[in-house]
Amino acid sequence: MLKDSSHTELSLAIRNILDGKYFISPEISGKIIGGYLRGKKPAKPTTAWQTLTQREKSILKLIAEGYKNKDIADFLCISVKTVEKHRANLMQKLDIHNISDLTALAIEKGLITR
Repeated sequence: MLKDSSHTELSLAIRNILDGKYFISPEISGKIIGGYLRGKKPAKPTTAWQTLTQREKSILKLIAEGYKNKDIADFLCISVKTVEKHRANLMQKLDIHNISDLTALAIEKGLITR
């Protein structure tokens, strides 16, 4: 289901699932079936940058701007542990191991200006 589906569609989906059936929103069923029939696999990101989530990019921007984990957590209304996890994920996905290289990447990608 799509997250903006109607209440009617949600009710139909719930009834189908409770009856042991499947449910696919009409808006996406054609794409799923078409891709299956053509044998196409979903496009995978080709660069490490493309694997980043919007939240990771937001945190990267704030790190590059010099904010500390606590400040980022307060600004985004998340825990410091969550910020630390996102920071670790960023470094692992991008194979970057220090803040100066993260900052350089943020500048290169246009997240911040010098």
